[in-house]
Amino acid sequence: MTPEPTRSRIQVTPLDQLDDGPAHSVEDRLFREIVRLREAGVAAALATVIEVKGSAPAREPMKILVRADGTTLGSVGGGCLEEEVKRQAQRVIEEERPRRVAMALTAEDSADGALICGGSVEVYLEPITAPPLVLFGGGHVSKAVATLAARVGFRLLITDDRPDYASKARFPMAAETRVDYPDAAARTVPIDRATYVLVMTRSHADDRQILHELWRRGATPRYVGMIGSGTKARLTFEQLLAVGVDRDWLKRIRTPVGLRLGARTADEIAVSIVAELIAVRRGRNEGRWNVREEVDGAARSVTEGNLDGDLPESLL
Repeated sequence: MTPEPTRSRIQVTPLDQLDDGPAHSVEDRLFREIVRLREAGVAAALATVIEVKGSAPAREPMKILVRADGTTLGSVGGGCLEEEVKRQAQRVIEEERPRRVAMALTAEDSADGALICGGSVEVYLEPITAPPLVLFGGGHVSKAVATLAARVGFRLLITDDRPDYASKARFPMAAETRVDYPDAAARTVPIDRATYVLVMTRSHADDRQILHELWRRGATPRYVGMIGSGTKARLTFEQLLAVGVDRDWLKRIRTPVGLRLGARTADEIAVSIVAELIAVRRGRNEGRWNVREEVDGAARSVTEGNLDGDLPESLL
């Protein structure tokens, strides 16, 4: 008899509630928080003032840490300058690419006249957390994907309703494993705009239920893929459309998942999938080797990907 799944969640303390402990400055707290965020897999960006000309509220090397939820630690001078840096930080988090931003603080360059110090500031923004990858399903393909994805820098969360398939013994490379039912996991796992999601349970019905719950909670991960054949994808999309899932949201789903390599074994499929994750991470979506899926009014145009038929259940 299968043991009753138990649930666990990472607890992340808001920045403004952190205990200073032995830290002696905001900068000490900031770097300590970076370590904590990396361990928790929380997306964030660090902005550093690298050049100031003329009159400005910022000074080199002032820093501000911006989390995906908009909370911050540190400062680059406050006011509208800081608000613009926070806005740019969200782009860095979503794209996971650093950027330099130069801002002129003059009335001519500020539409509302708010930035009128007269000088200019240049800020360097960089992502500081490993991209989170959620794997729904702990079967053989998931294990192969997890092994490879961890090696290229993804932070892994594995969930399955079978304790033996969602354990640290099976996934020692994972930051977290959860034993939970598919629908419950889909409702509770942490997912933000920087998260990568792979749906690959042993059941087509569970995969469909997970996608339905992700849509219901309004999840918009950076990447969401579902394993299986084109036939499975068409049927799944038709069923989801029938229960009201938004067609535009379904267009986010990459299925059949992975680059078109003709992969057959679990390890080959993992190479195909992780290669696609890397392509998305590095902004190379146009280099995808598979035909991009589209969902028209009748969900008819899902194209064939890696596999000619459904995956054997033994792989899931």
